[in-house]
Amino acid sequence: MSHPQNVPPAGGQQGINPDVIRQEIARLLQPDADQPDQGNQLFRLRSAADWMERASKRPIPKMLFGEFWFQGELCILFADSNLGKSILAVQVGDSISRNEQIGPFRLEAGRQRILYFDFELADKQFEARYSSNYNYHYSFTNHFLRAELDPMADVPKTFANFEDFLNHQLENLVVSTGATVLIIDNLTYLRSETERAKDALPLMKHLKSLKSKHNLSILALAHTPKRDAAHPITRNDLQGSKMLMNFCDSAFAIGESAKDKSIRYVKQVKQRNTEEVYGSGNICLFTISKPYNFLQYEFMGYGREWEHLRQPEKEDREALRTQAAELKLQGKSFREIAAEMGITHTKAERLLKEGQ
Repeated sequence: MSHPQNVPPAGGQQGINPDVIRQEIARLLQPDADQPDQGNQLFRLRSAADWMERASKRPIPKMLFGEFWFQGELCILFADSNLGKSILAVQVGDSISRNEQIGPFRLEAGRQRILYFDFELADKQFEARYSSNYNYHYSFTNHFLRAELDPMADVPKTFANFEDFLNHQLENLVVSTGATVLIIDNLTYLRSETERAKDALPLMKHLKSLKSKHNLSILALAHTPKRDAAHPITRNDLQGSKMLMNFCDSAFAIGESAKDKSIRYVKQVKQRNTEEVYGSGNICLFTISKPYNFLQYEFMGYGREWEHLRQPEKEDREALRTQAAELKLQGKSFREIAAEMGITHTKAERLLKEGQ
């Protein structure tokens, strides 16, 4: 009788030799062990100790825009339309290209080459923002590169669709320019239906792959659907939020102050390389200004988000009390009521007390 390969009989009888098993496990856990070619592998298997050893040799992530965005991250900046996402993105890119931080937000990574994909503005619109009445242009550094779509370009027959051609050309520019920081303004042009999970998934996989392959830091701008300004900004406000949030490393958002329309606030929504520093209780306040030839966010200080949310009218509050009372009659807890109404559990408790 033949025996299974690599499992010799123990004690003269067919069986499993513990030493062989231990040797095989040790072989599999060797990071550079020779293994038969089985094509592409989904998982990379190493011991936890080996992962730690390898990670220890990589540099510690450095800040690009304070705690909002770190080197090596795929970060999403989202906001409603016309709140100034592009203004802040260009300002952040310019600061990194100069190695000059914005306000109190640390820049630790040093000067980087920026590749800014602008799918929003035409060149004349861009000029208007960064000049004084189309004269006295702002002097960007040679480390800040801007790309926009050529409307006359045709999709070659070798590509299945426009999106595949776009992704291919995007990667070509990353390689040819040597850029290490990528800013995409905005995600809508990479995938037309980011609010649908099936379309958001390949988009985020492509960006993650691009980031890892070329050791990039990516800031991707995204829209929010119209939101209720009486509620704090959450990750659920991002268009296509669940899939996009699952795949990004960090995210921050811009909100408009309800008490002063000229004020913007910036808030952390997701973070991995740091603790939450700029959450609801410590948002960053800005005004948008143009001192001479550079449209920019000017840092004002810090605040609490609730101070800048729209206060409900008397009729609105009565409707909220009625809704909370109905949910309470259904046996729901304060937290369950809060989750269903999109408010905090303390506010839910307060509404119920007011209705008593």
